[in-house]
Amino acid sequence: MARKSLEERNIRKLTRTGGGKSISLTLPIEFVRELKWRDRQKVTVRKSGSKFIIEDWKK
Repeated sequence: MARKSLEERNIRKLTRTGGGKSISLTLPIEFVRELKWRDRQKVTVRKSGSKFIIEDWKK
């Protein structure tokens, strides 16, 4: 299988989880490593216009 081009690497699909009640999205590992996020880390998600913003959860 050929490697994806740089533009195609950031294209992701939404996947149904939890019996169809939730939707998940995988993030590119390069982004997660750059932000130094860890497995099972809490994040906040908010909507701004037509975009979603994912940020580190702060106590």
